[in-house]
Amino acid sequence: MIDREQYTPGSASGARVRKGEDKWTLILVRELRHSPEKVWQALTDPRQLREWAPFVVDGILGTVGSTVKLTWVGNPTPIDTRVTQVDAPNVLEFGDIRWELEPSGAGTRLTLWINIDRRFVAWGAAGWHISFDVLDRLLAGEPIGRIAGSDAMKFAGWQRLVAEYAKQFGVEAPKWTPDAPKR
Repeated sequence: MIDREQYTPGSASGARVRKGEDKWTLILVRELRHSPEKVWQALTDPRQLREWAPFVVDGILGTVGSTVKLTWVGNPTPIDTRVTQVDAPNVLEFGDIRWELEPSGAGTRLTLWINIDRRFVAWGAAGWHISFDVLDRLLAGEPIGRIAGSDAMKFAGWQRLVAEYAKQFGVEAPKWTPDAPKR
C-alpha cells in the first residue's frame, strides 16, 4: 500500500449540479484508466467497495430487485436500499445513486448521479472526488485505503476542494459542526 499521507487531491473538476428544492443531484464525471468491466466489479463487489467507497453494503449490488443494507461511513445506521437498475457493465442504480460507465479510449468514463442535501453539495463533491482518486489507485494495484467521512476532511486539499466546488456550483461552502449530517 502506498503511504496515504502523501496523497493530495487534484483540482475540482468534472462536476455539475441539477438543482431541485432541498435535494440537488450532484453529477460527477471521472475518466479512469481501467476497463468498464474492471470498474463494474469495483462498483458491485462489497469487498472492493470497502476499499474505496464512502459506504459499505451487505450484499452484491448486481441484481435488480435485491435489497441490501447500505451503511455510510460515519453513520452506523444501515439503510435498506433497493437495486433498481442493472445493465452490466453500463448502468447501476440503487437508492439515490446512479452509475453510468462508458468506454473511453482504453479506459472508462464513470458518471455518478447522487441526490444530496443542497447545503452540503460542495462537501459531497469533495468527498466523492477523493473516493474516485482512491478507486483509481485501487484499480491500478496501488491501494491507499478508503478515505471518507471525517478522515477525508483531515487531508491536505480538503478545504480547497470544498471551496472550489462551492464556487463552481454558486453556493456557500458549508461550515463543519459536530451536528453536521454524516452524509
